[in-house]
Parts: sequence; C-alpha cells; structure tokens
Amino acid sequence: MLPPGFSVEAILNALGGTLDPLISALRDGTVKGIVGIVGCVNPKVRHNYSHVTLSRRLIENDILVVGTGCWAIAAAMHGLLSPEAAKNAGPGLRKVCESLGIPPCLHMGSCVDCTRILIALKALSEALGVDISDLPAAGSAPEWMSEKAVSIGTYFLASGVFTHLGTIPPVMGSPKVVKLLTEDIEDLIGGRFYVEPDPEKAAETIIEVIMEKRRRLNWPV
Repeated sequence: MLPPGFSVEAILNALGGTLDPLISALRDGTVKGIVGIVGCVNPKVRHNYSHVTLSRRLIENDILVVGTGCWAIAAAMHGLLSPEAAKNAGPGLRKVCESLGIPPCLHMGSCVDCTRILIALKALSEALGVDISDLPAAGSAPEWMSEKAVSIGTYFLASGVFTHLGTIPPVMGSPKVVKLLTEDIEDLIGGRFYVEPDPEKAAETIIEVIMEKRRRLNWPV
C-alpha cells in the first residue's frame, strides 16, 4: 500500500503556513509551473518509462511535479521522491527545494487523492485572482489504463486544466469527439486533452503550454 503522501495542509506547513512563498517563486520565474502526474502503470507500454522521463524533463525545467497513485512508486524507485533529487532539478526549483528540504516531486497520495491537486490549484487561483485555466499548470496521465482514470482526467479537464494522456482513449472512432476533446472544448472550459505517447515530446508540449500561460500573466519566462 502506498503511504498517504503530502496533503495540501502539509505542503502549506512546509511553506510556512501560507502560499505566498510559492506564489512569489511562480511570479518571478524561480519555479516556472506545476504539473500533476497521476495514476496507473500500463502493461501495454514500457514499464515506468513515461512516468520517470516526463518527471525528469519537467523538474529539469524548473517545473514542480506533484503526483498520485502508481506514479509515486515509479518516482520512488528512481529516487525522485527524496530531497537529494533536487540536484537533478533546474536552478530555480533546486534552490526552493533545498531551502525547504523537500524533493522536486511531491507524492500527494493514492490515485483517488487527485482532488488534493485540484484543491491546491484552486487555492492558488483564488490567491492570484485568476481562473485555474490561467495558471501555469498542467495535468498528465502518462500510462493510464483504468476506468477511474477516465473520470479523474475528465474532472481535471472540466476544471480548466490542460491534460496530457500518454495512451490513446477509445474515442478514435469519432473524429468529431476527438476534435471536441482535444481542441474545441478549450474555448468552453479552458482545458483540453492532449494525447502523446512519447514522454519526451509530451514534456516539450507541456513546457510550451506553461510558458505561454506565463506570458499571458505577464510573468517572466
């Protein structure tokens, strides 16, 4: 069984009881953004490869990773959940992690604890006076395979989060549905699905999305 992980309250406690240090780091570009990586290992893809590769590329670019579910096992096996992993992060994120004594990848619980990520994003959006869709944040399910992953991904999307899927959902039989979920729906709710099996390419796109959101907020990139 996975340990419970960091709650939102525990993260706030590590920050001194307030979101202000994280907000300051996001504003000045010390931390470029936040990505929630969630759930499943999938027997149809290379075991743990997408979870670990995506996490490493993001932290290298000063993007804090928070995650849940089986992702945490992959991250722990490769040392990403220890404070020492900060040495693999970009200079800004490394500075923040070392000052707080935390790893650049934070485990936030089981696969049914993904609401913790959204609670944190909601708190940030309220503190900044913007919508969740405006935040330099994204979600990813690199190896999803279960039905509950569909509901989790859908409520991330409905909350306005740009959401990457590493395996193709069973909707390809309808071009209209594909276009709706990956393009048109962004104009309605601020988020959309993005499907890319290659974690290297997915990381590049997620980083581009985060940087564009920073530009729209007039934050340095």
